[in-house]
Amino acid sequence: MAKLRAAPSGLLSCLLVLFLSSASAITEDSQEKQVYIVYMGSLPSRVDYTPMSHHMSILQEITGESSIEGRLVRNYKRSFNGFAARLTESERERVAEMDGVVSVFPNKKLQLQTTSSWDFMGLKEGKKTNRNPTVESDTIIGVIDSGITPESQSFSDKGFGPPPEKWKGVCSGGENFTCNNKLIGARDYTNSGTRDTEGHGTHTASTAAGNAVADTSFFGIGNGTVRGGVPASRIAAYKACNATGCGMEALLSAFDDAIADGVDLITISIGGESAHSFETDSIAIGTFHAMANGILTVSSAGNSGPEDSTVCAVAPWILTVAATTTNRGFVTKVVLGNGKTLVGKSVNAFDMKGQKYPIVYGKSAASSVCEAENAALCEPECLEASLVKGKILVCASTKGLKVAESVGAIALIFKSLKPDVAFIHPLPASGLPEKDFDSLVSYIESTESPSAAILKTEEIFNRTSPLVGSFSSRGPNTIAVDILKPDITAPGVEILAAFSPDGELSQGDTRHVKYSVLSGTSMSCPHVAGVAAYVKTFYPKWSPSMIQSAIMTTAWPVNATGTGIASTEFAFGAGHVDPIAASNPGLVYELDKTDHIAFLCGMNYTSKILRIISDETVTCSEDKEISPRNLNYPSMTARLSVPHSNFTVTFNRTLTNVGPSSSTYKSKVVAGHRSNLNVNVTPSVLSFKEVNEKQSFRVTVTGSDLDSKLPSSAYLIWSDGTHNVRSPIVVYTGY
Repeated sequence: MAKLRAAPSGLLSCLLVLFLSSASAITEDSQEKQVYIVYMGSLPSRVDYTPMSHHMSILQEITGESSIEGRLVRNYKRSFNGFAARLTESERERVAEMDGVVSVFPNKKLQLQTTSSWDFMGLKEGKKTNRNPTVESDTIIGVIDSGITPESQSFSDKGFGPPPEKWKGVCSGGENFTCNNKLIGARDYTNSGTRDTEGHGTHTASTAAGNAVADTSFFGIGNGTVRGGVPASRIAAYKACNATGCGMEALLSAFDDAIADGVDLITISIGGESAHSFETDSIAIGTFHAMANGILTVSSAGNSGPEDSTVCAVAPWILTVAATTTNRGFVTKVVLGNGKTLVGKSVNAFDMKGQKYPIVYGKSAASSVCEAENAALCEPECLEASLVKGKILVCASTKGLKVAESVGAIALIFKSLKPDVAFIHPLPASGLPEKDFDSLVSYIESTESPSAAILKTEEIFNRTSPLVGSFSSRGPNTIAVDILKPDITAPGVEILAAFSPDGELSQGDTRHVKYSVLSGTSMSCPHVAGVAAYVKTFYPKWSPSMIQSAIMTTAWPVNATGTGIASTEFAFGAGHVDPIAASNPGLVYELDKTDHIAFLCGMNYTSKILRIISDETVTCSEDKEISPRNLNYPSMTARLSVPHSNFTVTFNRTLTNVGPSSSTYKSKVVAGHRSNLNVNVTPSVLSFKEVNEKQSFRVTVTGSDLDSKLPSSAYLIWSDGTHNVRSPIVVYTGY
């Protein structure tokens, strides 16, 4: 769980005839069955088409069994077409060859990827922020996650009227679960009820759209008012995840229902450790059909940073979010016996009242079965309990968190690999950066009776922010190499929001709370979902791409932690989300399903497959204009194959005027990271006379000798003196 501790038109035909001999049937029976997802694109437009009957007939034909009880796992029949079933490998191969089948792929488990964050972003509480409360109340956010805690104050319906008439969903929360006029819908795909027993889904839902709840904290830490970005909006919870993860087949069911239920926006803080091809990625499939139905999906980038090529949500119809810090951070100080104070990171609510206790370094407490180096790391079975009991244990890794209590330690100090993030631990603890940890070890080794005190966590403000979290997944995009991912960043470090009293704060932690502090791109994702919903309240008829463009082109410039690729646009995309600016972007880059189909043509998807996916006649031409880099995306990216030669790259784009009817925008190019690019914009001035008028332009980028390890970048800004429409331009090679 990565909160860091997350059809063709006409009837589809099946023409495959199976001739199974008794010998082959025996072979089939002996093969191991596993759950596969059979994706069949859009629902056929014919009114006499019944998905359930079609799916059953396919299974009966493939398996040779008249009864498919125990075979069929799920049907996707409300918003797109397909099913999940238990198949042998040979059955999977035969299904994959059928007409009308786009892809067949194994069901995998994906993982789940405020009191000050909204103020930091500029979305102030109450009358300090311009809002459209009537439209906000008609806005429904679908949360695909680990469920929700319906009793939380964050989801109280006090002051709410009945759900919007457009709502077509249900409240199927299970036993002892009640919806209300705030939490208007609940569905479960885990056979355990929609109640959240992990805490993750409750946290993300409240961050996006929770009510304002005053005087909230984690045992006094981070005290203030917890609220979502659009507290007047409604929430529908779709539980596709439990303690073991999130099944792809369950995720597709959640998308299928959320689209048909009438949500306006989907937030999903779920993903894998790497990207998958679109036709075998349940989230890419579900979000494509959401986009086609006018629903924007906001997704987390992943928690596999700072390594490159780790971003997992890479389709252009998804708004992908990386995680950054805010101007508030949590620190836990360690006071040594000699009076020196070291500043570490944790969310430590245990108050040791400043009392100093003896400290012992792991390698000084090594058991007879381990080397000192392993004991220094506090590897399991490597510590002698009699030498640790009643003392503060010091470990050169986080492994001490698993063994500290079992060997009798009263507290823990460890070397942190992610010293920019604070986590909750089941005992008093502080994670020190390497330099301070080495200073601690020197003190221990030079002192006869070393001691220390671990203080309760303090808040610090006005630090340099936003900075990209070290854990946040980075690009480049490994599937659509000419699309920059992640798209945007938002607060995802040390976020206080609602939590499930049934959830475990950390491994082995017995405390139970209603509000907790979590970090991860899971936390940044609902921040952007809240911003997207906020923008939509002013422009209810805007398409998903218009909202995405508004958010990306109005972003703040941002820095990233680390060196190399971690400090480039591959870490932060267009920048840090700015809610107020996003509600008045001036110009937007607009896309629809047809544009995305052309983009997929450019990625060499066949007309036949795209016809099944879109339920439209598709003809993929060989015209270079359908190059993926010409998708009308708010960022411009090109991967080149030859790093040391001269190059010329062009991008064709079109802007739509959503500002004043009569306006003139002038182009300006500013330097980015390792800016050795020459950028020419034609025309350099765009004049609009009407709202919704479109104007096209071409960007030509030239240069030479690209760095094989780092991208080169610049920024194109269109400005009318009031609005600044900013797009990153990234050229790279060598990945």
